[in-house]
Amino acid sequence: MSETAYLALMLDAPMQSWGFASRFQRRTTGLHPTKSGVIGLLCAALGLEKGSPKEAEVLPRLAKLHMLCLTIPRCNHNHWTGKETKLSVWRLEDFHTVGGGYDKEKQPLNIPRTAGTGKPRNNPDITRRQYLLDACFGVVLSGDATLLEQVKYALQNPVWGIWFGRKNCIPAAPVFRKLAASEKEAVSALTEGRPVSAFTRMSDAASFSVGTDSLGDVPLSFKERRFMMRRINLEMAEGIPDNAVV
Repeated sequence: MSETAYLALMLDAPMQSWGFASRFQRRTTGLHPTKSGVIGLLCAALGLEKGSPKEAEVLPRLAKLHMLCLTIPRCNHNHWTGKETKLSVWRLEDFHTVGGGYDKEKQPLNIPRTAGTGKPRNNPDITRRQYLLDACFGVVLSGDATLLEQVKYALQNPVWGIWFGRKNCIPAAPVFRKLAASEKEAVSALTEGRPVSAFTRMSDAASFSVGTDSLGDVPLSFKERRFMMRRINLEMAEGIPDNAVV
């Protein structure tokens, strides 16, 4: 039986976007990283091509990893008073157009195509894309030690670029923080020794009865965009009311 290890990741960037229910022109983001988003990041680091035999072999093993996510507040330090203020996480919605302003005769390749006929469309595609601003998360993945050792190396030497949900959400700090023998040690690498109870956290629920919600974010195939439901447990940080939006 394989040993269990705990991989600590820091997801820190000016913008992040974690879609779990996006359809067509509206691309929303959740308030926490999705399991599919984190595993997709690992697949990029490992160089797993969508639909490849290697992805089919490794993806189920990655999906079995237990995921704990901590919301780590950003702080604004006032140099005059010496006080620190926690920053709120904001949602930014970008009104985005694709393929507008081009000449259909001279620049047809820059214009979106109509399904079926393949002809350039008369109007551009319009999308609304959401991002999280001032967000920072600590993630602990636990499971097969051999697999997590491979992931650790890949994050330090990624085959392809890694990002947080979308290609414009580039990490602002190293993602890999520690490969530990215990969850406590991994969490400590992300929280500077503060207890886990001081942070709002989302984790895979041990059973349906102890979970608080369900998300369809366990990837079965990135090429076919097939996902399985995940039962999660959301726990609030000490001092935050249960009905707070975080």
